[in-house]
Amino acid sequence: MKSFFNTLKNIYNIEDLRNRIMITLGLILIYRVGTYVVLPGINPAQLDELAQQSSGGVLGLVNLFAVSASIAVQLLTLAVPYFQKLQKEGQTGKRQINQITRYLTVVITAAQAIGYVANLRYIAGEAIIINPTLFYFSTIIVLTAGTLFVMWIGEKISDKGIGNGISILIMIGIIANLPFALVAELSSRMNEGGGLVPFIIEIAILVAIVSAVIMLVQGVRRIPVQYAKRGENQYGGVRQFIPLKVNSAGVMPIIFAQAMMFLPSTVAQFFPGADPNTGILASFSDPTSIPYSIANFALVVLFTYFYTALIVKPVQMADDMKKNGGFIPGVKPGKKTAEFIDSVMSRITLPGSIFLGLVAIMPTFAMMFGINQQFALFFGGTSLLIMVGVVLDTLQQIESHLLMRQYDGLMKSGKMKGRSTSSVGASL
Repeated sequence: MKSFFNTLKNIYNIEDLRNRIMITLGLILIYRVGTYVVLPGINPAQLDELAQQSSGGVLGLVNLFAVSASIAVQLLTLAVPYFQKLQKEGQTGKRQINQITRYLTVVITAAQAIGYVANLRYIAGEAIIINPTLFYFSTIIVLTAGTLFVMWIGEKISDKGIGNGISILIMIGIIANLPFALVAELSSRMNEGGGLVPFIIEIAILVAIVSAVIMLVQGVRRIPVQYAKRGENQYGGVRQFIPLKVNSAGVMPIIFAQAMMFLPSTVAQFFPGADPNTGILASFSDPTSIPYSIANFALVVLFTYFYTALIVKPVQMADDMKKNGGFIPGVKPGKKTAEFIDSVMSRITLPGSIFLGLVAIMPTFAMMFGINQQFALFFGGTSLLIMVGVVLDTLQQIESHLLMRQYDGLMKSGKMKGRSTSSVGASL
């Protein structure tokens, strides 16, 4: 505890870090206040009923495919040569990519807003208290402008605050539901049987799962790289490492898998003769069913290999290493190096993909054991991975500020590692 307070004191003593944290907290407060602003033209008294009616169905599909512009641009940089070229142009290319991301955000948000408004007009009924046509246009404008304002807040956090702004806002939106989920689960255990002991066991299991996910996010296989000596004053070669992450794909495989799992029941709605409550459709509509869990697990494993193959390029890594005079001890440069990196990546991706698949279906197992759905979502899936990854990234930046000013880091031993480990392989 004394070490914790000493760390807080050290953070407070660094003026730049203190100001960055205060700016971040202030912008987060503005963001959270904005989440309570009701759309003009909606009766606030009927919001709870609308929220229950709008879950699932076509609107659920819109929510699922509401991929942010930043993720879309990230995917383009993996497949489109023009974006790959921009990514290699340093700050100039980064500014152009950011500008493209802003324009794409407007387009995506406007398209999503049309889907939301169309669904609201269908289910809202008397909740819309103004002219429907006026509500249609005003809501599209409000949602688009609000998203751009949130994007601006995220950019300001990244620039003037601490951590990745957009990621922090997404994490805050997830964590905001945690207190309500805890209260709901505790109330359920106290009123419906079991008492306090099962609730404490659930919290202990959640802590164990979070610890395991931290290990997954930070897991790295380091490949030693030897560089030839350069310069007259350098008498020996420089030895560095290529960090190959156990989970290079992040949360994307779970997002893709959930999209695929949502399609059967949604497509069935367009066929009057199909009954979503019977047969295989019923299994794929129930997240607690065994077929759903098996299919979801298999898709996560497959998408993990697919996405890892897109972002990790052994041939390019081997070529860049060869150009810079680097080699892996015991491995010939060029093709043999690429094959070696690919084989290592395949071996570490297998356990990483299996564990990621287990994380994806963990909420299903939690619901099977009687945990309410709201709290079960924190036992795995994208929510848990995003929270762990963002927290680690932010703590890593705080630790960097402390170490630069010769203070002790956040940990007595070792080094705080986020999702992006800086090393020789980071730019390969």
